[in-house]
Amino acid sequence: MRREEKEKFVQDLSDTLGKIDNFYLVDFKGITVSQSTELRKLMRENSYSFQVVKNRLALRVVKHNYPESLSQCFEGPTALAFAPQDPVGLARLLKDFSEQNNVLAVKGGILEGQFMAPEKFNEIARLTSREDLLSKMAYLMTFPMLRLVRTWQAPLLSLGSVWSQLKEKK
Repeated sequence: MRREEKEKFVQDLSDTLGKIDNFYLVDFKGITVSQSTELRKLMRENSYSFQVVKNRLALRVVKHNYPESLSQCFEGPTALAFAPQDPVGLARLLKDFSEQNNVLAVKGGILEGQFMAPEKFNEIARLTSREDLLSKMAYLMTFPMLRLVRTWQAPLLSLGSVWSQLKEKK
C-alpha cells in the first residue's frame, strides 16, 4: 500500500469507528473463500459489516480513542465486525457461524464504548435481543389490565350463561 492509501484507510476506519459504539475483533485464521463469502453474505443480510484490517493501521485509530487493552487484541489476522445498532444479534451470528464452521474466534471488542474481553463474548451472544425484551415488557405492562377487564366481564358472562340456561329449560 502506498502512503496515500494508508492515510485514506486510517481516515475511513476512524470515521467508521467514530459513528458506531459496537464492534468485535475477530480472528479469521483458517477461513476458506467460500466460508468468507457466506459470512459476508450473512452479515449484509442482517445490516452488519465485516472488514479485514491491517493491525498497524488499525492501531493508529484505536490507540487514541479506545482503552489500551483493546490494542493487545491486534495480533494475527484481524477483522472488525460492526454492529451499529444490534450488538447482541451480531454476537449470535458470529457465534453460530463459528460453531458451524470452526473458523472464527473473537479476540475482544467494544460495546457501548467499553472494552469487552473475549470471555464475555459468549455471555453477550446468549442475551435476549432488544426487540424480545421490549415485547416482554409490553406484555407485562398490559397483563394486569387484561386481567382487570376479564374480571369485569366475568359477571356479565355468567349472567348471560344463566339466561341461556333458563331459556333452554323453558
